[in-house]
Order: sequence, then C-alpha cells, then structure tokens
Amino acid sequence: MNVIEHSLAQAKSVMERYLSDPDTVRNIAKASEFMADAIRNGGKVISCGNGGSCCDAAHFAEELTGRYRCNRRPLPAICINDPSHLTCTANDFGFEDVFVRSVEALGKPEDVLLAFSTSGNSENVIRAAAIAKKIGMKIIGMSRKADSRLAELSDVMISVEHDGYADRIQEMHIMSVHIMIENLEHLLGL
Repeated sequence: MNVIEHSLAQAKSVMERYLSDPDTVRNIAKASEFMADAIRNGGKVISCGNGGSCCDAAHFAEELTGRYRCNRRPLPAICINDPSHLTCTANDFGFEDVFVRSVEALGKPEDVLLAFSTSGNSENVIRAAAIAKKIGMKIIGMSRKADSRLAELSDVMISVEHDGYADRIQEMHIMSVHIMIENLEHLLGL
C-alpha cells in the first residue's frame, strides 16, 4: 500500500471508530444546544486552541460571523487568535495565559468557550477553561481523549479516540465543527 492509500485507509478507520461511538452524536448535539442557548440569551461563543487547533477555532468563529452554507444573520463568535494579543500576553504574563486574559476580559456567564486541545492537556487551554468555569460559562472541549484535564473542566466533551498523529483528530474536529454549525443554525431556525 502506498502512502496515499495508507493515509486514506487510516482516516477512514478513525472516522468509523468516531462514528460508532454513541457519545459522538449525543455530545455534538449537546454542544450545539449550549451554543444555541448562549446566542438566544445574548451570549457568544469564544474559541481557542494552539497551532492547527487554533485554525479550527478560527474557522468555527468565521463561519458563525460570516456564513456557513447559506446567507443568514451573523452569529456572535470570536476566536482568540490576534497575534498582537497573543505575543503581548505571552511576553508579559507567559504563554500559559494567552487565552485566559481574553476569556477573563470578554467572557460572561451566558457565553460558551469552545476549547480545542488535541492532547486535552495544553496548559493555556486548560487555564482558559478553568477561568471560563469560574465565570460561569459553559465549556465545550474538543480533544483526543475523554479522560484528559480538559474533559474534567468541560460540560460536554467531543473526543476522538486515536493514538496516532494529531492530524486524524483534527480532521474529525473540523467535521464536527461543520456539523455543530449546521445543527446550531437549525436550532436557531436560520
């Protein structure tokens, strides 16, 4: 089997395991409900993550404020990914606080934190989730493991059980993001 065939077969295997987990549908539905409730109550979704997970967090926020499949009103979402904020905070407080400062400044009890950490143990994401919990926000965790530090802080955990490289987990995360957005729009009647 060549590299391409092997990669596609592995992606298929990870997806099949993810889809066969009964918690997958239930947790994606619950995450969508949390976001719909937040938006109905004047709240927003704040997303964060590192590296590729930051890209997934940003993709989620831009799909809400822009559009997903069809034109509709913009939905309140923000990704913590401003380079000047990240570098300022990392320089002045440490990299572990780059997300905390924004959640603390912008987060309200009616908001939701969508926290991406492929390992489930990224210190800056964990700290953001801890401060979000202290504020009273709902926390949706996106990770590889259901038994991580992020899972302990999350109100709902969307986990992809895979022991290989992070790319397979991120592929399931972006698929889940798209499904959450589609369901969120449905729940909001858009």
